[in-house]
Amino acid sequence: MTERLIEKKDGAVGWLMFNNPERRNAVSLDMWQAIPSVLEDFEKDSNIRVVVLAGAGDKAFVSGADISQFEKQRSSEEAVKRYEEIGAAAQARLAACEKPLIAMIRGYCLGGGLNIANTCDLRIAAEDARFGIPAAKMGLGYRASSMKKLVETVGAPFAREIMITARQFNATEALRMGLVHHVVPVSELESFTKRFCDDIAANAPLTIRAAKRIIREVSKKDYDAAACDAWVKECFASEDYAEGRRAFMEKRKPQFRGR
Repeated sequence: MTERLIEKKDGAVGWLMFNNPERRNAVSLDMWQAIPSVLEDFEKDSNIRVVVLAGAGDKAFVSGADISQFEKQRSSEEAVKRYEEIGAAAQARLAACEKPLIAMIRGYCLGGGLNIANTCDLRIAAEDARFGIPAAKMGLGYRASSMKKLVETVGAPFAREIMITARQFNATEALRMGLVHHVVPVSELESFTKRFCDDIAANAPLTIRAAKRIIREVSKKDYDAAACDAWVKECFASEDYAEGRRAFMEKRKPQFRGR
């Protein structure tokens, strides 16, 4: 673990905070390494229903990778390979998280920061948010897994514009691309996100988990239909499904327990 990645639990919400404000929350190697263990802790805690990723301070969500480390940790072929493996593992763990992930974005969301946000299920941006992947300004190569995810989110035409121009896009442009789901005033970002989390936390955890699994699976070229059917059956066989039926008939809000 590292002090640059803060883990906090607030009721049903787990907060993962990128805490490197002096570098606009640029992700250092130790931060990449810490991400999987934080997510593991959130997933094991049945009280946590949704996870929010955010940046410390008011300047950035994540402004990219910490370039000050590149000369030492990303200059030789061996170092680049190790760095890429650690970063890819962190992003893969984010993508595989069984609980809903929300990126709460204020300020800069660039490079690796955009990749992190793009692994989340939902992205809520403040009006001051700025997005981009400046790889072409530094001569960096981008791993195929990150590029594939970008294409899945915004489509090939916008992915080309993001990568080829290497320019920054404002929140309105990001919304038009489909890069974010909601854009709200800066003053309302946190309250909007918390209300969003409350709505999600009230839903059936097993249904959400099944939906995330099935969406991932059907995105594959040859998906496993039997596995998808099994996840659906788990929902129908659950106590939560019985509770949902009872609550509907009794005209009350259901109390789901995730079992």
